[in-house]
Amino acid sequence: MLQRLRGFLADTRPLKQAAFRRLWIANIVTVIGAQLTVVAVPAQIYALTNSSAWVGLTGLFGLVPLIVFGLWGGALADHFDRRTLLIITTAGLIGTSAMFCVLALQQHTDVWLLLIVYAVQQACFAVNQPTRTAVLPALLPLDQLPSASSLNMTVMSAGAIAGPLIGGALIPIFGFPLLYLIDTVCLFATLWAVVNLPKLPPQGERRGTPGVRSVLDGLRYLLGHPILLTSFLVDGIAMIFGMPRALFPQIAHESFGGPVEGGLAFALLFAAMPAGAVLGGVLSGWVARVDRQGLAVVWSVIAWGAAITLTGLAVWFAPSAPMAMLAVAVAALAFGGAADMASAAFRQSMLLAAADDNVRGRLQGVFIVVVAGGPRIADVLHGWAAEGIGTAATTAGGGLLVIVGVVVAAIVLPAFVRYRISEQMMR
Repeated sequence: MLQRLRGFLADTRPLKQAAFRRLWIANIVTVIGAQLTVVAVPAQIYALTNSSAWVGLTGLFGLVPLIVFGLWGGALADHFDRRTLLIITTAGLIGTSAMFCVLALQQHTDVWLLLIVYAVQQACFAVNQPTRTAVLPALLPLDQLPSASSLNMTVMSAGAIAGPLIGGALIPIFGFPLLYLIDTVCLFATLWAVVNLPKLPPQGERRGTPGVRSVLDGLRYLLGHPILLTSFLVDGIAMIFGMPRALFPQIAHESFGGPVEGGLAFALLFAAMPAGAVLGGVLSGWVARVDRQGLAVVWSVIAWGAAITLTGLAVWFAPSAPMAMLAVAVAALAFGGAADMASAAFRQSMLLAAADDNVRGRLQGVFIVVVAGGPRIADVLHGWAAEGIGTAATTAGGGLLVIVGVVVAAIVLPAFVRYRISEQMMR
């Protein structure tokens, strides 16, 4: 019985590798602070403007640098020492978080200035993340990549629980400066971890310079690999149509009676998805045993869409029973978070296993554009849609569009559904 239970628990073999273990432990510290900033920025903007449309504008200011620097950052990771890039971009993240703290202490009310600092922060993030992921195959065996992805997502999700809960509690008491200060201090843990990495030059042939031509070469490589291209497509469908986070401040205030600055309902809505992802990560031992990873992604995204649809219905019926419907919404979002964790672990594994090392950085740049850029597009779309049709219809309708979109993609692109990781390991 005990052995069977262990088979469902997370695979911790990647933690035996010292460099990966240091990065993972540093993430435990850093991600909590990062999530405090993720919560603080939209909460601060909503407190200044009382508008979800303004909150949604953070998506636009995050998306443009994500696209530009995500693609270019991936090209940099395929040409230069990846450890050096991680040190530089981590220092940039520390600087922008400190700037948020300074602005909050000075009680700046200029929303545009907040958005500009946010854009600079996202540019640093967009170079850092594809580089960070591209180093994993140099640190770990191929068969441990799904487990490593699950472990990383579990930490990220755990921080995303603690961040909103701590932030929701601290904002009304201490204001925004303390949250930004915690993020700034915590980022030094990641700086310590990347400084202690070995030199990580990219393997394989490097052609030209990391400019536009290099980025285009990476995109051409992607276009020639329909399995990888489809993995980006289905995630784009899930995130663009099914991520209503820009509506959480308004939903918490108007549907569940929370204060305009944040509060418990706001914290629970933000924390629910990562809570589900943590539970899914703890019970992720089965992930490494799944061979048909493409089919697993399709089912995971369908489950995500169903969870978001149910969340929208809970918001719709909130006036009749606000506390009960808040519980339903939180449970649905938690289920969606577990489904998203599984989908991301499979897609990351597919991307790392099927791609050549000399293009991994650029493909991880595309990955971060889709994974992080999709929700930012969603912020803009959901924010403006809610102004016209309301938060409930926007949320539920988005969930239904996710289900329809991924089913159509699976029918049109059956090769993705047939993908097996075992076939890659035999090559």
